[in-house]
This record gives sequence, C-alpha cells and structure tokens, in this order.
Amino acid sequence: MKRTCLFIALFLMYSLQYAQEESASFTLDEAIAFALENNYSAVNADRDIIDARKQKWETIASGLPQITGDVSYQNFLKQPVSLIPAEFFGGEPGEFQPIVFGQPQQATATATVRQQIFDGSYIVGVQATRAFLSYSQNNKEKTQQEVRKAVVEAYGNVLLARESVNILNNNLEALRDNLYETRKLYENGLAEEESVEQLQITFSTVESQLSNARRLEGITLQMLNLVLGLPLDTATQLKENLDDLAQSYVDPTLIDSPFVMENNVDYKLVNNLNEQRYFELKLAKSRALPTLNAFLNYGSTAFSDSFTFFDSDQQWFDSSILGFDLSIPIFSSLRRSASTQRAKIALEKARTQLNETQEKIRLQLEKAKSDYQLAIEQYETTQENLDLAERIERKNQIKYKEGIASSFELRQAQTQLYSAQQEYLQSMVDVINAKTELEVIANNK
Repeated sequence: MKRTCLFIALFLMYSLQYAQEESASFTLDEAIAFALENNYSAVNADRDIIDARKQKWETIASGLPQITGDVSYQNFLKQPVSLIPAEFFGGEPGEFQPIVFGQPQQATATATVRQQIFDGSYIVGVQATRAFLSYSQNNKEKTQQEVRKAVVEAYGNVLLARESVNILNNNLEALRDNLYETRKLYENGLAEEESVEQLQITFSTVESQLSNARRLEGITLQMLNLVLGLPLDTATQLKENLDDLAQSYVDPTLIDSPFVMENNVDYKLVNNLNEQRYFELKLAKSRALPTLNAFLNYGSTAFSDSFTFFDSDQQWFDSSILGFDLSIPIFSSLRRSASTQRAKIALEKARTQLNETQEKIRLQLEKAKSDYQLAIEQYETTQENLDLAERIERKNQIKYKEGIASSFELRQAQTQLYSAQQEYLQSMVDVINAKTELEVIANNK
C-alpha cells in the first residue's frame, strides 16, 4: 500500500512538472521580455555580438607577436654527387673526382618570433573593428525591435481571434433561438417561410464564420509560440484581454513627444555604413605606406648516417637569425590610386544614403503619427457605432417578435451589428499596432 501511494505521488509530481513545461502564461510585457531572450532571431543576434567581439580580437592579435615552430626531417635515399677537380687530390689536371658531401639524414627544429612594427592597414583594421562591433550592437537593437513588433502583433491577433470566437458564439446562440421560434411560428401558420429562410441564411453564415474563427485561433496561437521561441503546440495562456490592452495603449500625448533622429535604429545602421566606408577609404590610402616587420629565428640541426636523432649522444648544431623586413610601395601602375578613388566614391554614396534615410525616417514618423491618431479616432468611433448597432438590433428584435418588422429588416440589423463588432475588435488591434510602430520609430528610451 505504501509503495502504491509513493508511486502515485511520484507520478503526479512528474505529470505536474511536465504540464508546467508544456504550458506558459504571459502578459504582453512578459511575452515581449520572454521573446527577447528566446526568439530565434534574438538568440542569433546575441551570437553576432559575441562573434563581432571575437573578430575584433582576431584583428588586434594579428599585430601582436606571433610564434611558430617547425620541425623537418630529410633522408637522402640517393645523395647528390658533386664533381671536384682531380688535381686537388693529386690527379691529372682536367679530370674530376665525384664526391658526396654530408650525411644522408638530417633533422632540423626551429622557432621563429615575428613582430609587426608598422603597418598602416593594421591600424585602420583595428579602428574598423570598433565600428563593426557598433554595427552588431545596433543590428541587435534592430532585431529586438522587430521581435517586439512581432510579439505585439501576434499577441493581439490571438486576443482578436478569441474575442471573435466568443462574439460569434453568442451571436449564433441568439440566432439559434430566433430561428427556433420563427420555425415554430411558421409551422403554426403564424409566420412566412421567407422569414425562416432569411434567418437560416444568417445562421449558416455566422456558423461558417465561427468555424473559421476557431481555426484561426489555433493558428494565431501557434504563430505567437513561434515568435516567442516556444514549441508550436505549447498551451500558451494570455493574461490580458483585448479591451483593457487597447485602452492602455491609447496615449495621444505620444504624438507630440520630441523626436531625436540619433535614437532611430535605421539611422544608426546607415551611420555605421558611413563609418565603414570611411575606414575603407583610410585602408586604401594606407596601402601607399611602407610596412616594417621584425623576426627572430632560433634553430638546431643534426646530421647522421642513420636515424639516431633521439639518442643522447647525437650532436646538434645551433643557429639564430635576427632580421627586419621593410616593404616600400613604389609603383603600382595607378592601381592604388584607382582603389582610393573607388573608396571615395563609396563614401560619397554612403553620405547621400544617410541624407536620404533621414528624410525617409521623418516621413515614416509623420505617417506613424497620423496612423496612430487615426487608429485612436477609429477606436472611439467604432465603439460608438457598436453601441448604436446593438440598440438598433435590439429594437428590430422587438419589432420582429411583435410583427412590426420583417425578417429582412431584422437580418439587415443583425448583419450591421456583426460588422460593427468585427470593426470594433479590429480597431483595438490597430491601436496597439499603431502605437508600437510609432514607438519603434521614435525609439525614446
């Protein structure tokens, strides 16, 4: 009995832990924070920062002392023969004596230290790595903005789909009652067949819309999970409702807030491009400068008739070299000049692109302000229209039951109500998305 209880307790604990791992619950701000840590693009953006730092050190290290070691072994299977005048050995003048120099096996071990003393391209390269790191950081910020926008849009779409399901379900229930009552009246000869048919058309339309809305609810939830970096089938729960979220995103004062161009991420990225082109021009100019390097070599060589290089009595002969390499560019058939001119052109193009980007950002800002203002106005208008449509539909319901209004008039009022409901839901999502877009462009921190 005790074993059975223990097994059940362990099973429940495992099931609870597994269920927690397969579900998640977020407010919108919590979802954004989670996505910035787990979204696939955000994760890779962090890796790009690490990669940029490694690349910076890789460039710096190329100008620091470099030590290399070399070991070589040679075995002359057939040694080369040299001819020496025979008279050196007492022979006749004009004759030659074949002689083999050295021993057939040779081993050499050397170590070389190289140090760059001056190289203009190295100096420019180190400066450029700082600009590249800045670009990677700005690109990460751009990625974070895109992730934030995607989360807000996906979160809002899930709420929109769920609200649509709820509203359509309520509408369908009301229509089912109307259709049932009207069909009974028709069977008793108190209503026309057209009234039943009109309501049946409306009922079938709403039923189809409800089925589609339920499918969309599942798809939008999977899209949210994808943006969050969660498995698609995670049972994600949303802590906020669409109405409260939309009201919290209504902030007309945001339209008049000051704008600083230097805060915009697109501006930062294009400015990084200008820095890159500037360093490319410096690099092209630096190729006309001389380069100076120093090296120190130390080695040891051994000779033998057989492979005895690891024996303790093997004799090794040491050698060492200290030297400098100075390279002075003299004439390149104007190749360096052409490269420098091309770099100048690229820099001028980048500056023009920067000016264009500034104008585009200003235009985007004005459009975002206009869209946000319109979204707020439409949100307020659709809310009023929904109230009117609900009152009109209720009046027509009463008139229809009293026989004053026709089924066609009731259907018109219902269709108008359903359209007003969807427009109201969409206006709330538009307010949320429009404010997010404006905040991204302004990027006020």
